[in-house]
Amino acid sequence: ADGDAIQAVIVATGTNTDGARKTGITIPSGEGQVELMREVLRRSGLAADDIDYIEAHGTGTAVGDPIEAAAIGEVYGRHGARSQPLPIGSIKTNLGHLESASGMAGLIKAILVLKNRALPPSLHWTTPNPHIDFAGLNLEVVTRFRALPKSGRRALAVGVNSFGFGGANAHVLLQQYRPRRQAPRRSKPENPPLFLSART
Repeated sequence: ADGDAIQAVIVATGTNTDGARKTGITIPSGEGQVELMREVLRRSGLAADDIDYIEAHGTGTAVGDPIEAAAIGEVYGRHGARSQPLPIGSIKTNLGHLESASGMAGLIKAILVLKNRALPPSLHWTTPNPHIDFAGLNLEVVTRFRALPKSGRRALAVGVNSFGFGGANAHVLLQQYRPRRQAPRRSKPENPPLFLSART
């Protein structure tokens, strides 16, 4: 209404923690991630096959990546209506981990995916993790630039998955902004208003 630029629409968000005792503080919970993704998806009103891309936490670790990939595949990849593998990627291949700012970097990348209708490649990804069944999970790591369709009946939708120490998980679903009507542009006056006051 104010004429501000809208980059994307946050459809639904959520956080949780598994609260479980672990062998290591950095090991994520697959069950916790699945539970959170399903809840956020339910609240969004979208279907699993409406999601066009997932920006994964993707730390590149031997333990974390298979757990996260299995969770993403369980909720989004293996959905019966999805005919093509779900594209996934991680901004960490471009910027490194960034520690506590990594989720924000992933969110910015997801917004740029929607804004540019394109998927950038995950750099330096040449050897798939043998503990991830990409075909069985119906997932595909984006390794080359890929344009997303220019038109469609529905707005593009992407997800951002992130997790942290001690079993904390966060998930966001974003959708492309499509204005219902063109907002009127505010015309700036050539001269500022002149204010006058008088006793009578």
